[in-house]
Order: sequence, then C-alpha cells, then structure tokens
Amino acid sequence: IVVLHGYRYTAHEQAAARLAREVGFTQVSTSHETSPLMKFVSRGDTTVVDAYLSPILRRYVDQVAAEMPDVPLYFMQSSGGLTDAHRFQGKDAILSGPAGGIVGMARTAEMAFAEEAQAGSLRVIGFDMGGTSTDVSHYAGEFEREFETQVAGVRMRAPMMSIHTVAAGGGSILQFDGARFRVGPQSAGANPGPACYRRGGPLAGTDANVLLGKIQPQWFPRVFGPQGDEPLSQEAAAAGFAALAQQTGRSAEQVADGFIRIAVQQMANAIKKISVARGYDVTRYTLQCFGGAGGQHACLVADALGMTRVLVHPMAGVLSAYGMGLADQSRLREQAVEWPLSAQTLPLIEQQLQALALEVRGDLQSSAVAAGSVVVHRRVPVRYEGTD
Repeated sequence: IVVLHGYRYTAHEQAAARLAREVGFTQVSTSHETSPLMKFVSRGDTTVVDAYLSPILRRYVDQVAAEMPDVPLYFMQSSGGLTDAHRFQGKDAILSGPAGGIVGMARTAEMAFAEEAQAGSLRVIGFDMGGTSTDVSHYAGEFEREFETQVAGVRMRAPMMSIHTVAAGGGSILQFDGARFRVGPQSAGANPGPACYRRGGPLAGTDANVLLGKIQPQWFPRVFGPQGDEPLSQEAAAAGFAALAQQTGRSAEQVADGFIRIAVQQMANAIKKISVARGYDVTRYTLQCFGGAGGQHACLVADALGMTRVLVHPMAGVLSAYGMGLADQSRLREQAVEWPLSAQTLPLIEQQLQALALEVRGDLQSSAVAAGSVVVHRRVPVRYEGTD
C-alpha cells in the first residue's frame, strides 16, 4: 500500500491496511512502515519488494523455528546487523549473505591486527571470490552502507552494506572469440560446473587453476562426475586448453595463465573503483581474501595493486557464515524531516533523534539486550535546498 504523501501522513495507509487485513490479506506492506521517506517511486518499489519477499521469508523462518523450538533465533540483515526472527523483513534480506562476509572480514581483521584496530589505523579491502562473481568492499574502522541501491533492476531504499560486484568467479566461462580472450560474465554454475567437474561443462576459471597446479585434485574429495564419486579431472581441463592452444598458437599453460591474468585485472579494477577512485591509497591496506576461490587469486590481485599484506583467515571458505556469528544485533529507524538546517531547527531535530533512539532502545531491550550494551549512532543526511 503506497499513498503519495504516506511518509508524512500515515492515517490513510493505516486505514487501507486495516481494511486489507479484514478482507483476508495475510501479508500487508505499507510504505510508511517499510520506507518512511519522500520520493514516491522508490518508496513504492521498496514496499513492493517487501510485500513480495516477506511471505516467502515468513514461511522459511517459521520452518526453521519449528525445527528449533525454544532457541533464540536471529537472522542477518543486508545492513550487517542481526534481528529477531519475527522482525525479519523481505526488504532487509536482499544482500544478507555478503553482508555477513563483510562483518566477518572486519571482525577477524580487528582480531588479527588488534594494535592497529585500537589505534584507528586498520585499513582492509575485502575480497570475496565465489563461483559466479567477486564482491569487494572497503573497511576503515566503520562499515560503509548505502541507503538507496538498485538490485536486479529494482530500486531499493533500505540500508545495505556497500559492496561492489564483478562477474569473475571460479565458474566464470572462458571464451576465445577469434580475436581476444574473455572471462565471464556467463557462469558454468555448480551443475554442470567447470570442465574438471566431469559433467560436460565448459572451460571455466577453476579449470585454469587445475591445469596450472594451483588446484591439485588429490587434495579434493571425490564428489564429482555424474554419480558424485569421482575426483576432479585434470585431463578434462587439459583437453579444453589444448584445443584453445591450437587456435591461438600458444601452449595450453600460456592460454590458461592469460585467462587468469584477465580475471585478476577485472578484480583489481573493481578494488580500484572502491579505493583509488575515491582517494584512498590502496597500497596501505590489507587485502583480506575469503570465499571459495579467494585464496587462488589473492596474491596476484595484491601484486596487481601494489598491496604488501594479505590476510587469509582459517574460516575464509565460510567467512560469511562465521561473520553472522560475530555480528551484533541492530535496529534502524528513519524519518523524513523537511526543515532547513539552522540554529532554530536543531533543537527540533534533536527531539526527533531522541524519539527514534528511545524507540530503538525499547526494541532492543525487548529482545533481551542489556540496556548498558546499547550504542546509538545518529545520522542526519542533508541535501541542498531545491534538489531532490
């Protein structure tokens, strides 16, 4: 339910929601509860996403809760904080997995370099490489969030961790079009997967690492092939690169190395976009690699950027899940205040902030959070008068 000025005057949306529930709608999302800010279209888009996803999430949450009765259950939000199962909303679940990785990256880096963290000089670039894509993130003492983003073509106005993604992963398909090598954006996925999975898949980034010896089949479980009982196939990877070698007049190893260099450059460019392009000296940062394929490329990416320190946590392969265990509970409240920023309005803005803080504290304390452990962060985004 979206009314043009519903963010300011909520009575009409509340009345429509009451009528909808009376006639039998089980899921009702109102824009003043989902995104209580101006801009009708983005507020409406966010409300539609919430209405679409919340029933699916609710069924999943109820299913998990039924399997674990009397266990406190929390879910990760896209903003990087945990919330009670019954408060988990669709709009807050879009990027909750990668958000867990960023929390894990920050917390484990703070533990590894405690002195730098205490001195406020810790600088980390997160490098999360999986099967389909690579997510990179920037951390310099506090989490960076975006409050209006576009996900799969849909405008979303909900707090999310700031993550930049490129289509380069272990499953990215390697192609030669007769003139140049290309890595991705298409992915072989998990099934059929890369050629070395023995399921007839195309050449992918993982195959290049198998051929060059960075992935050694004898150290991997025998879970490949049609029946899931065979080892990785170095022969399948070699055969694919041999065919490309004939087309290009190079050795199979040179072709594989060329593809890896292209993938590394794509990932390095993504890191430059969140660091160098914003004025940060990336050579003073630690590169923290995680995700299933991060360790295969971390040193090459660091070399390409002039970075001298790489951190690989023992839980790197499952750091997104580990990060959820290290995350704090968090709540976020927003309110549109259309006043000029002046000495006269500051006391009124302070009152609004106090009211929102009181609401959030009560919310957290109802979740059995001790009052003394609650920290309130206040933000007042401003815009130039006359702009949207």
